[in-house]
Amino acid sequence: MNKKSKCKICRRFGQKLFLKGERCFSSKCAMVRKPYPPGKNGKGRRRISDYGRQLIEKQKLKAWYGLSEKKFYSIIENILSNRLNYDDVNVALVQKLESRLDNIVFRMGLASSRSEGRQIVGHGHILVDGKKVDRPSYQVKPGIKISVREGSRGKNYFEMVKKKYEQKELPEWIDINKDKLTGEIKRLPNLKEVNPPADIPTIFEFYTR
Repeated sequence: MNKKSKCKICRRFGQKLFLKGERCFSSKCAMVRKPYPPGKNGKGRRRISDYGRQLIEKQKLKAWYGLSEKKFYSIIENILSNRLNYDDVNVALVQKLESRLDNIVFRMGLASSRSEGRQIVGHGHILVDGKKVDRPSYQVKPGIKISVREGSRGKNYFEMVKKKYEQKELPEWIDINKDKLTGEIKRLPNLKEVNPPADIPTIFEFYTR
């Protein structure tokens, strides 16, 4: 997904999804310069059906985590197939998405966006309990330790990460060592901590309609 298409996603939904990291907090953000949907009729009002509303909520969450429809649906399908094992399917969905390794790297402040976190994982910079894992979708569980590979720590990118840590708001559910660039998952987050940009129950309505 290129930079322009990421900006169009936010403009289409009329909501910042922070898909481009630090740029989203600057005056260059497309939602600041053009706070209306893209296209010739972008500034006009549109009537949205119940189906359209459900679709929008699903698309927002999918874009927020940077997932394809196939990957997103597989997670939904797994939860619905095992729904009796969960106290709340809405919480289960968010926790599964937050437990992805690319998201954990982003939450730890090692990446400015989830797409950047996906690249860092894919390039083999991340260790999970001391073993290299290059699969962004890897599910991280409480008690697991995440670290930057020793051969990667000296790279300019990760040196810059250390300098930017003071500016970042880090999650309470991950115990992070800023100097060593390590983190341990203490527990799974709740909905309030994650504050997803979409109405989760509406997404399940879409897939069970």
